[in-house]
Amino acid sequence: MSGVRKAVVVESQSSSEGSRCGAPDGRPEGGREVRWSARRKQEVVLRLLRGEGLDALAGETGQAAGVIAGWREDFLAAGQEGLKTRPAPVEDRRLADAQRKIGELSMDLDIAKALLEEVERRPRSPRR
Repeated sequence: MSGVRKAVVVESQSSSEGSRCGAPDGRPEGGREVRWSARRKQEVVLRLLRGEGLDALAGETGQAAGVIAGWREDFLAAGQEGLKTRPAPVEDRRLADAQRKIGELSMDLDIAKALLEEVERRPRSPRR
């Protein structure tokens, strides 16, 4: 479920002249598209995963329930990176994957070394 998802704010008939953020949740008025940051989407998805109702979140944020459900699926598939509308270039993703793998292998090595030290510190009992 990758792709660009954007919210469209419906123009309010009661919009006041010159107001840019008259909606209660801070959305601009005037029917302009609003780009949600990955961080804002993540906050909504985490609230959803913690048990808040999809319809309640949709009403509060002004997003369609299907959009929020899509954010949840993208988040579960790829973490915060999945919520970004502009994915990182392939090279950046490869580098991040390589760095993550190096980190995992480094932790595995540290654990193995600690276990080896623990085994070497124990007194050896004679075999029977």
